[in-house]
Amino acid sequence: MEHYAGIDVSLKESSVCVVDAKGKVVREVKVASEPEALVECFDELELLVVRIGLEAGPLSQWLHAALVAAGHEVVLLETRHVKAALSAMTVKTDRKDARGIAQLLRMGWYRPVHAKSAASQDSRALLVGRKLLQSKLLDVELSIRGILRGYGLKVGEVSRGRFEARIRELIAGHVTLSMVIGGMLAARATLWSEFTKLHREMLKIARGDKICRRLMSTPGVGALVALTYRSAVDDPARFGKSSTVGAYFGLTPKKYQSGETDRDGGVTKVGDAMVRTALFEAAHIMLTRATRFSSLKRWALDVAQCRGMKRAKVALARKLGVVLHRMWVDATDFRWGAVPMAA
Repeated sequence: MEHYAGIDVSLKESSVCVVDAKGKVVREVKVASEPEALVECFDELELLVVRIGLEAGPLSQWLHAALVAAGHEVVLLETRHVKAALSAMTVKTDRKDARGIAQLLRMGWYRPVHAKSAASQDSRALLVGRKLLQSKLLDVELSIRGILRGYGLKVGEVSRGRFEARIRELIAGHVTLSMVIGGMLAARATLWSEFTKLHREMLKIARGDKICRRLMSTPGVGALVALTYRSAVDDPARFGKSSTVGAYFGLTPKKYQSGETDRDGGVTKVGDAMVRTALFEAAHIMLTRATRFSSLKRWALDVAQCRGMKRAKVALARKLGVVLHRMWVDATDFRWGAVPMAA
């Protein structure tokens, strides 16, 4: 008889539940959240487990790769769907969550999540680390400006390269500020140095990747946007249609219809927020900075005239996601104008 296993992953221990084809619980056990322990657990079952399910999460990708390497059929379940399916339970425990995941697998009421490749994970880690250092660097600079403002010292507009010299000029002769701001400047220098290293590595990877170079032929799409998009999509073949990419990254409108009620809302904002932000920034650059016109920019400007610039940027961001996917699949560069039809 076929069996299905659900795993509720926690940091230290994971709850495993195995059910048969009729939904009867066959085995429930707690296992350490380590690949070796989970593989050993399923090897000792001596049951035909046709599918193992894990809810997508921080550890799930790591455990998924190990179980697949051991020869098991494993799927990652979409988090929102699992939460909605299990929300009817009045008592929530890890044991019940594992049982619910196993039942979802048995009935097929789930949506699988794409498991990213190792290269995509590496790129994603680089982008996340770079973004974190950049945000902390900005926080330190703004905090320095705020502290000095309390003493009537105004930094004013200054380039990032001359920022430290300007600050030391303002705090000269003030013992307390020299001690406090001096430590913050040392932290800023370290953050700037490490951020620069990661930024250069990001540029190196993007310029050395054939797909990223093709995506960068699009106006407004630089190395950061191209690598962010490439690492998130990973495998373009998992999208049956390019038009679904916009919905995948949460750039399509919400809709609520029930009886006489029919409302359209803002964009759903589901999916990868980093990609959604990158596409919006690329759309902003295309509309405000790109000097060379294209049919895509012309379309976005027409939308801006009817609906406003903000909605046009969101619409262009969705369109860019579709266009980039099509360029990737067709192995073609960006087309500035409409392609003339053959006679």
